[in-house]
Amino acid sequence: MADDLPENAPPGIDPTTPTFARVYDYFLGGKDNFAADREVADMVMQLVPEAPVVAQGNRVAIERAVTYMARDLGIDQFVDIGSGLPTSSNVHQFARAANPDARVVYVDNDPIVLAHGRALLTETGVATFIQGDLYEPEKIFTDPALTRLLDLSRPVGVVLAAIIHHVPDERDPAGVVRSLLPFLARGSHVVLTHLHDSGDDPRVEEAKRILQSGLGGSYFRHSSEVERFMEGLTILEPGVAHVTEWRPAGPAGPLEHPLHTQMVAVLGKKD
Repeated sequence: MADDLPENAPPGIDPTTPTFARVYDYFLGGKDNFAADREVADMVMQLVPEAPVVAQGNRVAIERAVTYMARDLGIDQFVDIGSGLPTSSNVHQFARAANPDARVVYVDNDPIVLAHGRALLTETGVATFIQGDLYEPEKIFTDPALTRLLDLSRPVGVVLAAIIHHVPDERDPAGVVRSLLPFLARGSHVVLTHLHDSGDDPRVEEAKRILQSGLGGSYFRHSSEVERFMEGLTILEPGVAHVTEWRPAGPAGPLEHPLHTQMVAVLGKKD
């Protein structure tokens, strides 16, 4: 793992400590990860070889949600909190395909995410990356780079993709989501995806252990708990649903793979 440092790691980045953003990048087939990240990912895939399918399903659900907000609800500004590393399919691409006027602010507290994101975003006035922490919403929504690009007096689409399942119970995940709402205008929407404790695959218990020990906490929760995290928002149809079944603009689709039951999505509106 030390060999990664001189060749790949930007200054200030510890390649020997895995992060979920880089493990997720590896699951999606990306190249912005280190040996420590691949080691954790490979341990998970030894138990659950289909684990990358869950990551891919998560991106599909986010694409559907962002497209729905941009195309059908007319939302043209988005904040992606805990965005992770840029991939071949990003929120600003989903949004602008549905609404050419859409603008996106990506927020992450991982320096490598910021470095890569800023290097890849070359369209001024379309999207930007800022450093921010989910636990400090005021700093996010008062960041000058965000307020230059977005008008917070108008509805915003907030993306919480695979981030709330890293918030332990003692940090009050429902309260963390609720703390974002005062900064959002009426008509704003929040989409959340979360690891799901379906209880129907014994391998998941060991995968939980690996993720929680290797990445400092990834919590699988029942759909009823995920629904509670949306308090203060009106949950839109189809409610909390498996990522491949979540289609707000049409009927639920079939499960494409049983491992998709390990990730759920939900969209809520601030009235």
